Amino acid sequence: MSSEQLPYPEKVDIRNCDKEPIHLIGKAQAHGVILAVNPQTFKIIQASENTSKFFGVVHQDVLNTSIEALIGETAFQRINETISSESNFSAEELKINKKFFVMMPHLSEEHLILDFELLGDFWDPMHFQQQLTTIINGLDAVETIHALCNKAARLMKNIFDYDRVMIYRFDEEWNGEVVAEEKEPHLESWLDLHYPASDIPAQSRNLFLKHKVRIISDVNYEPVPITPEISPITHMPLDLSRSELRGVSPIHIEYLQNMKVGASLTAAIIVNGKLWGLVACHHYSAKFINYFQRETCKFLTQVFSSNISSIQTGIFNKKLDESTELREEILEDLNIENTLVLGLQEAKVSFTSLIESGGGAVVLENEIALFGNTPTKVEILQLCDFLAEKEETIFTTKSLKSQYPEAEKFKKLASGILSFKLGQAKDSFVIWFRPEVSETVSWGGDPNNKISYNEEKQRLSPRKSFEKWTEKLDGISSSWQDYDIETAKAFRENLNQFILKKQKEEISRLNQNFVEANKDLELFSYGVSHDLRSPLRGIIGYAQILKEDFDKELSAEASETIDTILTASGKMEGIIDDILSFAKVTGGEIQKKNFNTNKVLEELLLSFNIKSNFPTTKLKIQDNLPDTYGDRRMIFQLWSNLVGNALKYSQQTANPSIEIGSITQDNKDVFYIKDNGIGIAENKKDRIFDMFSRFSKKDFKGSGVGLTIVARVLEKHNGKIWVESEPEKGSTFFFHL
Repeated sequence: MSSEQLPYPEKVDIRNCDKEPIHLIGKAQAHGVILAVNPQTFKIIQASENTSKFFGVVHQDVLNTSIEALIGETAFQRINETISSESNFSAEELKINKKFFVMMPHLSEEHLILDFELLGDFWDPMHFQQQLTTIINGLDAVETIHALCNKAARLMKNIFDYDRVMIYRFDEEWNGEVVAEEKEPHLESWLDLHYPASDIPAQSRNLFLKHKVRIISDVNYEPVPITPEISPITHMPLDLSRSELRGVSPIHIEYLQNMKVGASLTAAIIVNGKLWGLVACHHYSAKFINYFQRETCKFLTQVFSSNISSIQTGIFNKKLDESTELREEILEDLNIENTLVLGLQEAKVSFTSLIESGGGAVVLENEIALFGNTPTKVEILQLCDFLAEKEETIFTTKSLKSQYPEAEKFKKLASGILSFKLGQAKDSFVIWFRPEVSETVSWGGDPNNKISYNEEKQRLSPRKSFEKWTEKLDGISSSWQDYDIETAKAFRENLNQFILKKQKEEISRLNQNFVEANKDLELFSYGVSHDLRSPLRGIIGYAQILKEDFDKELSAEASETIDTILTASGKMEGIIDDILSFAKVTGGEIQKKNFNTNKVLEELLLSFNIKSNFPTTKLKIQDNLPDTYGDRRMIFQLWSNLVGNALKYSQQTANPSIEIGSITQDNKDVFYIKDNGIGIAENKKDRIFDMFSRFSKKDFKGSGVGLTIVARVLEKHNGKIWVESEPEKGSTFFFHL
């Protein structure tokens, strides 16, 4: 059973009211009947226990009967057609037991819920139409939200005649404020009073988004149980979220009783899909308004909400247009040659002018710049550590010290902040600071004393006192508005584009340096080839002449010296060849294509002339090796070095053998070359790919560049190479592209 489907708790008090599943309360208000119907069979499966009062039939006799028998064939057919067509239900006027009812159907999970209310003494369609016209004319052409709220409160009071009508607005922390009020002259005014968020818990606010108008006709009513409590269909409590007659939380009833309220009407003010506030109507005795009157209330609230949205949108667009002009001026002053911090410092328009603030800071890696009135650089850098832990890109608060206690030290300058992260860096921020506001807030009762102990009910209860309680704000700034946040988002995008442009410029500069370095490398390669190889060949030539023409005349020591010269020169020539090969791999452009791996190996083996140079070596190559996608010239060089090493380091073994094949690993074709040569010590494996690294005996020729070339080729192909080896047991090199 999910958290939303937990049964209604046996004991509810003020401590757990925020978790109270009020939609599963299992009770009805006393001014009507709730029936739950199986929409497959249209049998009544649950009923409130007051059917006898309204229908003249006890609830036990209503259960398991057809709903058609109660509401008649015409109404039943309309319900059936609505369910079949998956369209919206309409309220039905019915006559049952010689009484006129309004039936309000809706679907809830696997149930058809039917609410039945008496039509009431007052219902005139013409008067209803006149009320709608009055609402439209009354709320049109109002230019400010303050004036609109006052007009809406006056209309509600005139139309529905509740003793007190309040427009109640939520702040960003869901505390409420009475921003407009119409009342009877003898009542104390609650205008401008604030109420803590706990007075209207989250689950109640969420229900207002589903069920937009809520009536309690008699606060002192006796709740009517629904029988059976558990649904025979779902075996869970009945979800009454959208029921007009859903019973009321006992905590809320006690709250209203403590306020001496006898009846209430509450309508949700929903602006752009969010709960903006409530129209709260209080009467100090029981009061019922029927379904059609509540529809008038719903219409009024919808027009009211739409007008609020229109005014807010106008303000939003105006503020955004102003900030857009300022942003364009700032961006014009940013020079790609300067750092972002320096550019913002030198701009004619300070970025702090984009959003109302006392000052700001820009932190970009190791640079920090302050604008206007701000905390110190050290304090801001410490604040950035706090901001770096936040997941959100844009962070706002009007009470920084409530989340970051260290802000107590600079609350006069920065009680509120709006910040955003620059790019992907965790240590780069743009921050606006707002100072502490010097004002007091009046609460409807002390918000610190939300509960009291009820001796009679033996449980904690809502506060009894709602007398005006004044508090001086501490460490609070003015609130950040949606247009402030939207401006910050746009400015962040602008600065990120500037940073990206600088990065592109830097990459372009580095690419140019890379091109020039490649040209230098080509010149170096030419120099090595021409300036070193030519004199070296002269040395080798003269040494060979001495060896061939004067060998008999030279002493044994001189002859040995000439042999040393020839050997050393040969090694030198090999090193030059390997350096040139490495330079070509490092600087060369990759030209990838598909080619046959077996054919590459065939060409390679011809150049090694294995039958003559390695007559005792057995070579086994897997047939149909996977094709290779890469630079053919580079891959040829890779195989040349790996095969050459395998031949060289296994030739002194009694029965040298080499195996070339492939396996599949992690959905990749992995090639391997295995030999039974001298092997590699465990502590040398990580270093064999380093330039000029050689760990074999001196009688094996080589420069220590071959495996470096192999590693570089694979790096350019985003590949990987590794080796498995033991000394004197051979080596297996694995690689994939």
